[in-house]
Amino acid sequence: MADPLLEIPVTTIQGEEKTLAEFGARAFLVVNTASQCGFTPQYQGLEALWQEFRERGLVVLGFPCNQFGRQEPGDEAAISRFCELNYGVSFPLFRKIEVNGPGAHPLYVALKQRAPGLLGSRRIKWNFTKFLLDGEGRRVRRFAPTTKPEQLRAEIEALLAAPRPS
Repeated sequence: MADPLLEIPVTTIQGEEKTLAEFGARAFLVVNTASQCGFTPQYQGLEALWQEFRERGLVVLGFPCNQFGRQEPGDEAAISRFCELNYGVSFPLFRKIEVNGPGAHPLYVALKQRAPGLLGSRRIKWNFTKFLLDGEGRRVRRFAPTTKPEQLRAEIEALLAAPRPS
């Protein structure tokens, strides 16, 4: 039975309802993104990880968010177009969400509970905070926006190489 975290509904940028469990991944990299942020070039690194590891079971999931400096003002069509044209993004993107406060998406509420930030903080501090979790949704690690996607390579390798629980 899938972990409840993997059963939380999410809506793709095209408007399709899904759950993480439907992706059948061995590992997930969940990132809150923005198009007008100093960390926006990380889209390139995220896409590189997706291209390198997707055949082995990594799914990169981008969740646009406008809560930090209003750095994601566009609608879904503008976001999708920007990501594809500027960074060749082909990994799954989702509808714009909130990651903090009373309107925080349930996926982010669960991720923050399982992997609090520095000094136990539950808040997301900025765009491009990353959560790496195993395909069962049980092991969750949080990484700061300053952690470049390529710095996660060894941890992704370890998750993909781990035996699946029976």
